[in-house]
Amino acid sequence: MKALVYEDTNKIRLVEKNRPKIQDPKDAIVKVKMSSICTSDLHIIKGAVPKAKKGITLGHEFVGEIVETGSEVKTLKKGDRVSANCETFCGECYFCKNGFVNNCQRGGWLLGCQIDGCQAEYVRVPYADNGLTVIPDNLSYKNALFVGDILSSGYFAALMCEIKNGDTIAIIGSGPVGLCAMQCARILGAGKIIAIDINEKRLEIARQNKLADIFINPQKEDCEKIVKENTNSLGADGTIEASGSEEGFELAWKIARANSCVGIVAMYEQDQNLPLPKMYGKNLTFKTGGVDAIHCKKLLDYISEGKLNTDFLISEEIKLENIVEGYEKFQDKNNNILKIAVV
Repeated sequence: MKALVYEDTNKIRLVEKNRPKIQDPKDAIVKVKMSSICTSDLHIIKGAVPKAKKGITLGHEFVGEIVETGSEVKTLKKGDRVSANCETFCGECYFCKNGFVNNCQRGGWLLGCQIDGCQAEYVRVPYADNGLTVIPDNLSYKNALFVGDILSSGYFAALMCEIKNGDTIAIIGSGPVGLCAMQCARILGAGKIIAIDINEKRLEIARQNKLADIFINPQKEDCEKIVKENTNSLGADGTIEASGSEEGFELAWKIARANSCVGIVAMYEQDQNLPLPKMYGKNLTFKTGGVDAIHCKKLLDYISEGKLNTDFLISEEIKLENIVEGYEKFQDKNNNILKIAVV
């Protein structure tokens, strides 16, 4: 089968690999129907994810059809259409039992990082009962593509903010995760959503899809002033940092209301510093990701009910044989691509 392999820093290649086999009774083998290229994949390629293993097949965000299950898989069967969780988790360790699946003692971010991932024709999914969710009959593969990663990340970010009905939530970064966070914040009760980004085209996507109420470009406007004007000079009731930039990290605590939560869901390539003397007295609570993607079933139900939609995130669809060129397009910021779907 064809598979995209991470060979070394800044080096990927489409190669022929053997089709994966069941290695554990809890495994499932999935025929990949659609996958996507993620910013996390770029972090691996750049060498910014030390635990990533060279030689693995990249990719962790996908949907597909089950073609084989291990003898201990209980909730899935051959032929099921499934959406995959970006996390591998056993469901039995301390962290899993408390909902912290990102920290599973037997799993975590494995697919496309430490074991072969989904940018291939077939993929082996460990702990399949936990890592795969059956897609409702009224949804297409496209509808469900982002459930297990960026949509779960957006929902996780919104949950971080402990949103109360009517809250004003500021979201820094209108990329895929930020746009998902806007939808999820609304579902959780946000009354006003502020979208912040230096990319006007991404702000326009948020505007066109009615994901926010206020749109701010910090390079052109006084972001702190506008946030205060729209919050009775208090600041945002919750702030989500989804840009992954040093400027975004600093802006997050500056625009937050005193005694509020700042949710950091972005993945950084460099250390970020908290200027505690400047922040003293704001009494902020910082919460950080990676995502605990334990709400896939709920998110699929929201999509099925018409409360969420992520189809608009797909900027382009490509064939697997063209995936190397797809990575080049995805990395070029001039293309203004949100997500590339691989079919």
